[in-house]
Amino acid sequence: MTPEVRDRIDQIRQGIVPEGYKKTKSGILPESWSVRTIAECLERVEHPVEVQANEMYTQIGIRSHGKGLFYKEPVTGDSLGNKSVFWIEPDCFILNIVFAWEQAIGKTTQAEAGMIGSHRFPMYRPINGSIDIDYLIAYLLTKRGTDILEAASPGGAGRNRTLGQDRFMKSRIVLPPLDEQKKIAEILATQDKAIELQERKIEELKRFKKGCLEKMFPRKGQKVPETRFPGFTGDWEQRKLTEFVEFFSGLTYTPNDVQENGTLVLRSSNVSNGEVVDADNVYVNPQVVNSENVKVGDIVVVVRNGSRSLIGKHAQIKAFMPNTVIGAFMTGIRSECPKFTNALLNTSKFEEEIAMNMGATINQITGYMFSKMEFKVPCLDEQKEIGEYFENLDHLITLHQRKLEEMKKQKKALMQLLLTGIVRV
Repeated sequence: MTPEVRDRIDQIRQGIVPEGYKKTKSGILPESWSVRTIAECLERVEHPVEVQANEMYTQIGIRSHGKGLFYKEPVTGDSLGNKSVFWIEPDCFILNIVFAWEQAIGKTTQAEAGMIGSHRFPMYRPINGSIDIDYLIAYLLTKRGTDILEAASPGGAGRNRTLGQDRFMKSRIVLPPLDEQKKIAEILATQDKAIELQERKIEELKRFKKGCLEKMFPRKGQKVPETRFPGFTGDWEQRKLTEFVEFFSGLTYTPNDVQENGTLVLRSSNVSNGEVVDADNVYVNPQVVNSENVKVGDIVVVVRNGSRSLIGKHAQIKAFMPNTVIGAFMTGIRSECPKFTNALLNTSKFEEEIAMNMGATINQITGYMFSKMEFKVPCLDEQKEIGEYFENLDHLITLHQRKLEEMKKQKKALMQLLLTGIVRV
C-alpha cells in the first residue's frame, strides 16, 4: 500500500474529504462517482415460455455466495406442470429471490440461452449501458452490498426470507463511470481466476496424495504395496491395530458448547483426515482430571457423532498447551511411529474397516471394534520413510491452503479499496 493511499484512508476515517473527493450520504466518494438506485440502472427482462408437454427443458439454479449458475437435469414440459417459467436471456443480472440474502446472484451468458428459470429467478438488463453487471455482482458481494440484499429480504428462517423486488430496486448503490466499473470488474476477475487456479492446485495435490496412499499401502490380496522406497524388500506383516498402537481417552466433551465451557480438543466437523492440529485448535478444561495428557504426535480420532460420515475423522497433534485432554467422543492414538499411523488412517483400508465393524445402525466405534481391525504393516524403518513422505506432502498441501486463504484476504481488501474509490484504477 502506497503512502498516498494510506494517507487517503486516514483522512476518510477522520471524515476529512481528500482532494478530488466529495461527501455523500453513502460516504466520501470520488467526485466523478455517483449514487443511484438500482431501478435507475436495471430493467426487468421477462419472456414467458409456452411449455410444450413433449419438449425437453433445462432449468438453471444459482449457487450462494456469488458462486454462479448451475444447470439442472433436463425435464419434459409435462413434468413442469403449471409452473411458470421464463427463457433465460444472456448478459443479464439474475438472482434467486429465496436466497438472495445469501448472495445467490449471478450473470447469464450465451451458454444459458435456451434454458429456463422459474419466477424465483428474475433477470435484469442494464439500462442504456449505465452499469456493468460484473461490477454490480462484485459490489453486492461487499459488506455494503450484502446489507442491501439482506434488508430487502426480511424474515427469520432462510426459506422465509424472500427478496422484496420493489425494495431491492429502490436500494442505492455507488457507481463509478462505466469504464472504471469495467476496469474494477476485470481486476477482481483476475483475482478470482488466481484463486480458482490455487484451489485446483490444492485439489490436484489431494488427488496425488490419495493415489500415493493407494500405491504405497497394500491393497486387498497384496502382500506388499505396489510402490516402495529403495532398499525395502521384506513382506509386510498382518497385525491387529491394537498390537502396534496404544489407545487412550479423556472424560468429558460437550460437542455443541466447546468454546464456552472450555472442554476440549477438536470440533469433529472441522477435522479433515490427516490434518495437523496446533494449539490454536485446542481447548482446555482445567476441571477435567485423571486423564492422560495428549502429547505431540498423538492422533485424535472421532469415535462417536450424530453423523456417520464424521466417524473416523482424525487429526495429528503438532503442538499443545499443557494438560490438554481428549474428549469422551474421541479416542487418542499413540504409536511408535505416529507419522506412519496417521498415513495408515488415511487409507481406504481404514475406511473399509470402520464401515465393516460399525454395521448399519451403530454410530460409534468401540474399543472392541478397534481390537478387530487388522492391517499389513512394514518394518519400523520403512514405516518411518512412509510417514515422513506423507508428512511432507501434508505440509505442502497446508502451505498451499494458507496461500489460498491469504489470496482470499487480499481480494477482500482489494474489493474494499476499489469499490469505495479509495484506490482508483
